[in-house]
Amino acid sequence: AMGQDNVTEFILLGLFSGEDAKVACFVLFSLCYTTVLSGNLLILVTIRGSCLSEKPMYFFLSYLSFMDVCFTSTVAPKLITDLLAQRSTISYNSCMAQMFYAHFFGATEIFILVAMAYDRYVAICRPLYYMVIMSRKACYVLVMASVIGAFIHSILQVSIIIQLPFCGPNQIDHYFCDVFPLLKLACTDTSLMIIAIITTTGVLSILTFVALVISYIIILSTLRTRSSEGCRKALSTCGSHITVVFMFFLPLIFTYVPTADSVSNDKVFALFYTMIAPMFNPLIYTLRNTDMKNAMRKVWCRDKLLESQ
Repeated sequence: AMGQDNVTEFILLGLFSGEDAKVACFVLFSLCYTTVLSGNLLILVTIRGSCLSEKPMYFFLSYLSFMDVCFTSTVAPKLITDLLAQRSTISYNSCMAQMFYAHFFGATEIFILVAMAYDRYVAICRPLYYMVIMSRKACYVLVMASVIGAFIHSILQVSIIIQLPFCGPNQIDHYFCDVFPLLKLACTDTSLMIIAIITTTGVLSILTFVALVISYIIILSTLRTRSSEGCRKALSTCGSHITVVFMFFLPLIFTYVPTADSVSNDKVFALFYTMIAPMFNPLIYTLRNTDMKNAMRKVWCRDKLLESQ
């Protein structure tokens, strides 16, 4: 019998093989990662340090920013340091841990995006009941539900992989440990598992995406009947939410829905939801948002005001 202890470490093949590309990518991804950290922490501190955190939308946004930081941090530091290494390895246990955390933070982020869509739906379509429906308790329940849902999803993914025997090839054609690249290396027939994962994760991401799109269509059609000033503000908020949803979901759906043979494109798609979307989230949410800009001025310029007095 072959135990999984035959493979104690995996070799991550990374994004590219060319040396020139590696140096360029090292610089690029280091900048991206720095932007993800600084942008999202800026949002987090601004919301927590101002009265914005009392509003459900910003309450969720602060958690979204926190998830962005965690999610990118499970993948980016290793990806960046591996670009400089001659040969990048990851131990079996670290690989399982990385897969768990990537799925956990990623799924939490998806569920929080759903909570944010629900929040906008209530705000625009049921404005009179908004304070009642989106109470502080309800907000915490939604965040907790997101975390628990994501935890169950991740545990399932890992429990599938942990059962597999890995005996021969240990080269992962990716820059982090994910389900499909690992299934390809297992010394057993995994076709049923691939179908199971495509149906669970794939269907989950498609259904969530469709639900989000429908909710925003309902919101936008409701807005058409409203007065101009409030309408413009609501439109710009929903516009930024929709942008984030598309940036995050389309690459995700392309990764989990087609056949498992298309792993080479998956690496490029994965860059979108591991690095690029988390980098743009802070920008998208702050550029056209006056509340956020004012809060930033208050939080970050408070010290200067005190000095000048």
